[in-house]
Amino acid sequence: MNDLQISAAPVSPVDGAINSWFDPIATWFGSIIFFPISIGEISFPFVVLWLISAAAVFTVYFGFIQARGAKLSLEIIRGKFSSKSDPGEVSHFQALASALSGTVGLGNIAGVGVAIALGGPGATFWMIVAGLLGMCTKFVECTLGVKYREIDENGVVHGGPFKYLPVAFRRFSKPVATVLTGLFAIAILIFGVVGGGMFQANQTFAQVRTATGGDDGFLAGPFASLVFGIIFAALVALVILGGIRSIAKVTDKLVPGMAIFYVISCLLVLGLNFSNIPNAIGEIFAGAFNPQGVAGGIVGVMIIGFQRSAFSNEAGIGSAPIAHSAVKTRRPISEGFVALLEPGHRLHHDGADDHRGQPGVVPGGSGCR
Repeated sequence: MNDLQISAAPVSPVDGAINSWFDPIATWFGSIIFFPISIGEISFPFVVLWLISAAAVFTVYFGFIQARGAKLSLEIIRGKFSSKSDPGEVSHFQALASALSGTVGLGNIAGVGVAIALGGPGATFWMIVAGLLGMCTKFVECTLGVKYREIDENGVVHGGPFKYLPVAFRRFSKPVATVLTGLFAIAILIFGVVGGGMFQANQTFAQVRTATGGDDGFLAGPFASLVFGIIFAALVALVILGGIRSIAKVTDKLVPGMAIFYVISCLLVLGLNFSNIPNAIGEIFAGAFNPQGVAGGIVGVMIIGFQRSAFSNEAGIGSAPIAHSAVKTRRPISEGFVALLEPGHRLHHDGADDHRGQPGVVPGGSGCR
């Protein structure tokens, strides 16, 4: 398999007009956000190298917290350290479910397929490596999301990168901090609309259309995609217009079911192909370190795996801290441990108070009380 096409919905006149309007804009933004750098025969976005490098630095600095914090993460998500009086809007589990609802399936299925199609089985190995590193990135960004959040007089949480990025960029000056945070806000908005909304809506329609008869089904008409999109948007609006509490109430029921279905489906596929598992594992390791037919050799297959992993787990993108910042807790680092579970996981208890009087992260501290 040399190429893999993601299913696309049929193009109606309305769809075609929208595509013609937005394609130049998307291309222009893409050339900036995904500015390429070259290593030998391969070219890849600089942002991918930046994300992986940051994740590696965080992993070393925090002493491989993604391995040491697994037990504590599970204890926190079960509510062991929670109190009804904790400030926030949703529970640890609800925050996790809200963040996961937008990643499971988005890149975990199509992204893996594309990675294997382009980089061979070896890309799977580097996706796993990138995912393990990304666990620490989630730990850091979601801890910061809670640490610098603000809660208004109505109990509504305002948090995420928009609160901690100005603090980080302030060393450059306040105007620079404002501009850089603004650029991030625009980028994350585009990602949410295109990567989260358009991509998933398109895939949903394409799969429903296929399941209902394809070209001979009732969704084969030229305006079927438009009508389907409007109905789909209305159903989504019923969930998201109520804010994070409404989203959490839906996702804490939907995500477990989705995860169970996802795992059972994977186990079913593995069971039906059980005899091929040893050979597949061998091909993954062989392809990771001795790839054949992949431009750039080992570096090429590594980059392909890292690129698809960045799309799959969203570590470092900034979307996850928005959901996690609404959690009910007095300890910012506690949500960092919960976020470890998104890309995949003991830490000793140690901490101190942050600037709002909440036990939090301090230099040298790496735990929660």
